Amino acid sequence: MFFYLSKKIAIPNNVKLKCISWNKDQGFIACGGEDGLLKVLKLETQTDDARLRGLAAPSNLSMNQTLEGHSGSVQVVTWNEQYQKLTTSDQNGLIIVWMLYKGSWYEEMINNRNKSVVRSMSWNADGQKICIVYEDGAVIVGSVDGNRIWGKDLKGIQLCHVAWSADSKVLLFGMANGEIHIYDNQGNFMMKMKLSCLVNVTGAISIAGIHWYHGTEGYMEPDCPCLAICFDNGRCQIMRHENDPNPVLIDTGMYVVSIQWNHVGTVLAVAGSQKAVAQDKDVNTVQFYTPFGEHLGTLKVPGKQMSALSWEGSGLKIALAVDSFIYFANIRPDYKWGYCANTVVYAYTRPDRPEYCVVFWDTKNNEKYVKYVKSLISVTTCGDFCILATKADENHPQEENEMETFGATFVLVLCNSIGTPMDPKYIDIVPLFVAMTKTHVIAASKEAFYIWQYRVAKKLTALEINQIVRSRKEGRERIYHVDDTPSGSVDGVLDYSKAIQGTRDPICAITASDKTLIVGRESGTIQRYSLPNVGLIQKYSLNCQAYQLSLNCNSSRLAIIDISGVLTFFDLDARVTDSTGQQVIGELLKLERKDVWDMKWAKDNPDLFAMMEKTRMYVFRNLDPEEPIQTSGYICNFEDLEIKSVLLDEILKNAEHPNKDYIINFEIRSLRDSRALIEKVGIEDASQFIEDNPHPRLWRLLAEAALQKLDLQTAEQAFVHCKDYQGIKFVKLLGNLQSESMKQAEVAAYFGRFEEAERMYLDLDRRDLAIGLRLKLGDWFRVLQLLKTGSGDADDSLLEQAHNAIGDYFADRQKWLNAVQYYVQGRNQERLAECYYMLEDYEGLETLANSLPENNKLLPEIAQMFVRVGMCEQAVMAFLKCNQPKAAVDTCVHLNQWNKAVELAKNHSMKEIGSLLARYASHLLEKNKTLDAIELYRKANYFFDAAQLMFKIADEEARKRTKPLRVKKLYVLSALLIEQYHEQMKNAQQGKVKGKSSEATSALAGLLEEEVLSTAGRFTDNAWRGAEAYHFFILAQRQLYEGYVDTALKTALHLRDYEDIIPAVEIYSLLALCACAGRAFGTCSKAFIKLESLDSLSSEQKQQYEDLALEIFTKHTPKDNRKSELDSLLEGGEGKLPTCVATGSPITEYQFWMCSVCKHCVLAQEISNYTFCPLCHSPVG
Repeated sequence: MFFYLSKKIAIPNNVKLKCISWNKDQGFIACGGEDGLLKVLKLETQTDDARLRGLAAPSNLSMNQTLEGHSGSVQVVTWNEQYQKLTTSDQNGLIIVWMLYKGSWYEEMINNRNKSVVRSMSWNADGQKICIVYEDGAVIVGSVDGNRIWGKDLKGIQLCHVAWSADSKVLLFGMANGEIHIYDNQGNFMMKMKLSCLVNVTGAISIAGIHWYHGTEGYMEPDCPCLAICFDNGRCQIMRHENDPNPVLIDTGMYVVSIQWNHVGTVLAVAGSQKAVAQDKDVNTVQFYTPFGEHLGTLKVPGKQMSALSWEGSGLKIALAVDSFIYFANIRPDYKWGYCANTVVYAYTRPDRPEYCVVFWDTKNNEKYVKYVKSLISVTTCGDFCILATKADENHPQEENEMETFGATFVLVLCNSIGTPMDPKYIDIVPLFVAMTKTHVIAASKEAFYIWQYRVAKKLTALEINQIVRSRKEGRERIYHVDDTPSGSVDGVLDYSKAIQGTRDPICAITASDKTLIVGRESGTIQRYSLPNVGLIQKYSLNCQAYQLSLNCNSSRLAIIDISGVLTFFDLDARVTDSTGQQVIGELLKLERKDVWDMKWAKDNPDLFAMMEKTRMYVFRNLDPEEPIQTSGYICNFEDLEIKSVLLDEILKNAEHPNKDYIINFEIRSLRDSRALIEKVGIEDASQFIEDNPHPRLWRLLAEAALQKLDLQTAEQAFVHCKDYQGIKFVKLLGNLQSESMKQAEVAAYFGRFEEAERMYLDLDRRDLAIGLRLKLGDWFRVLQLLKTGSGDADDSLLEQAHNAIGDYFADRQKWLNAVQYYVQGRNQERLAECYYMLEDYEGLETLANSLPENNKLLPEIAQMFVRVGMCEQAVMAFLKCNQPKAAVDTCVHLNQWNKAVELAKNHSMKEIGSLLARYASHLLEKNKTLDAIELYRKANYFFDAAQLMFKIADEEARKRTKPLRVKKLYVLSALLIEQYHEQMKNAQQGKVKGKSSEATSALAGLLEEEVLSTAGRFTDNAWRGAEAYHFFILAQRQLYEGYVDTALKTALHLRDYEDIIPAVEIYSLLALCACAGRAFGTCSKAFIKLESLDSLSSEQKQQYEDLALEIFTKHTPKDNRKSELDSLLEGGEGKLPTCVATGSPITEYQFWMCSVCKHCVLAQEISNYTFCPLCHSPVG
């Protein structure tokens, strides 16, 4: 970074200043001095010129108020930015709090202990509390409204400094003897701070300053040192927190009076005086350091005794109190920034994120892309690309395949101009200096440099490709030590051991062009290497340490800015004879400028460059300056006689919303002069001037001026000079046109004044040309207007094209409704389908599908759209319309519409549907999803398979002996499926023997066919057996519990036929129970006999039954009381009577009701109580 003194304000009556403080938010400067002097000043810039922003703008004192109230010399001034208050204190211990009211400062509060003097005051980070320390050890913490929160006397201790931590939980007290004690925010002692910077220091020392940066603008990297402590002997330590075991140590080598961080905590300024070597008097100096102790530079200040310093809120200025003057220095920070392909890339920190926020701001169309980067080191740009150098993330080791880079600590990320990372390279050397050309990236540490030939997919000329092919064989990455002398013939290798070797003379700057690499070293040696094969060509020695190097466009001259801001030039190829009479190559040119902080060579002229000196920009041609321009921008680009400059200071004040006003283009003098000549004098003289100072940009200017005046000969000549073939063709075309107004219209169109050109065409009654112009521009709305306004029949195909193009315009912006209207007019069915789909207007889509002719190529697409939203029917229709039955079937399968699928497969005689179904069913069964498989078969009308599976489930459930009702339901379901299957077979047969014979035969044929099909006869013959068994089983128990003992017994007797379904133990136990309850002991005894003879029972169980039987039949004779009714049931007889499923009794009457579904009967008088069939639960008709 560079700094230079910019302004000086004298205090009246030569009153010496003691302290100074610059309010970071509002910009007020308070300074205190002897005899009660206290002033508040404010510097403000008044300017209307947009270019004069920032440091370049003239600044005047907009406030200069003397505050009366102190009598002794004012020793401490401190701002509370949040509440706009100023707190001051003098040598008599008087404290005054000042507030701003209607533009002036007034006393708000006063306090005086009268015992001791205030040594230091500090507001905490949110401005709520102030801590005041007195010399005699008294500490007071007060609130912003003047109330005392707590006070404490530290006995026997002389205090001189105080600082709050960022979270206001910790207070640091600096003692007069140089110790620092750590207290909590209630005033309880915690510990002494370890002062590593005072090792081996003897003699009395005192603390020069403690400043704790509170992180208000974020940190430059996670865990960044932020607490700076400095002693008057120049020793300094920067800590991450109050008990950091290994702080950053600095020995400034000067007598220090004051220190302060800048507003973002990236630069620490240390002010004091240094012994000058030549004279015996001290020189006032300010040293600048990073939080990691790297020295950024030195600023020398005139005057006898510097007493204090303070940063401005934006970090661009610093105020220094010296004797009875305030000096202001301007700071030119090293922003992390670059410029590639119309894009300004800049990085800044934010308080809410640990990373750097890197913004890629496309200045052409004002769009920005943001990327967050951890531990960013630098930004380097060239052409269309950008390199971000960062520290590697420790938590994420690199890919294993990059073995040689394993444990690499730094990354170079190649990005394009919108921040997309193209190629990261992990390296093991610190990329302190990075340079970039169109083909190579060079990164250097202090000892070695690494070269990487990057590849980007872009068009290269044959020559460049040749170079690349040649160097690709030599390896794309190489490392060289700065003390090596590579010849360029042998390959470099990627050997990181080179990077570890030290060097006496470290690298301090590098730069590169397409054919030359320049490395500058601290001794002033400059080494020149050739590229792409790195060979050391020459060493030159200069007597300055370079800070920034830059090569012109043909690599013949090198510009050097040294660390103190002096710009010199070196001719690399000049041969001169030195003082000893020997011929040497390279010569230092005569030009030298001071206080330079930026420079850029022109891209298209080796003698042209622009440089920034203080707040002025100079353009030099052959080392002669043009008159300067006031600006403080950084130079992005210099080509075509125009300089593009960016006001980074202004952008970073509001980094999230960059403004186009902060990009400024300056034309250099020859361009301004040519323009003035053309406008004021005429084309002839201007062309004479341009011939004397030729440049393609000037010729283009002349060509355009000549075109405007229709001076075709001059225009053609100028276009030839600037090699613009299109321009030459255009002039020829104009020459062939007859009418003058026609020429003017063409010229207007050439210069992009389209409205004017269109108006001229229409005035000439050439609507076709106007339409042609709008077509070229793609302005379809205007084309449509012109077509509609025209008389006669407008060209139909063009109209359609226009409608479709406008439809596309709306569709691109996702305004589907508007697009539909235009596509309908343009008869663009494809895009129409897409719009309907996007709008979810499926009716529209269906209508469209219906309106399309058969086999239209759109139909499959539309069908697919329906498939995606699960609309099976419409999809099938569309597929069938374009003759793709296979796809239709697949759709049905995909959407689980198996019945439809089977139907379609039959209609189009496709064989594979059965196998597909079976495959899917077996897949379901494997996963134990039997019910899903049943559902599948049912939907596909495969009732027989469904019933088989259903019976299987029912049997399993029955075996579990859980809920009989559930088992009955399952059996009913199976039976219903079988009924559906019967129905299906009957219908199929009817279809086959249509018209041949009666229904009876067809039914018979159906049954015969079933017989052939059915192997497992048990369920087709008597599908209802299972349902009946469980129905009667439940019914018997229900009747028994309700006390209808006789009916229960009749029902239970039926169960004897179902031993194959319900275990015999259950049946006969129930029968015995009912018979016993109904006092039919004969039946009971038969049941017991049966139970005792069952093989499935163990001997103990049989024994229990025998005991029970004994107990019953000793009391009662095993005879039935009521013979007649039971007899018929017990005997069974020949003609078996139907059983009533409601009561379980046999039906003897001729009138009874039969269910249409399960074909079971109910007594006529009973059915009136039911609305559903008691067995199968189908509605009673």
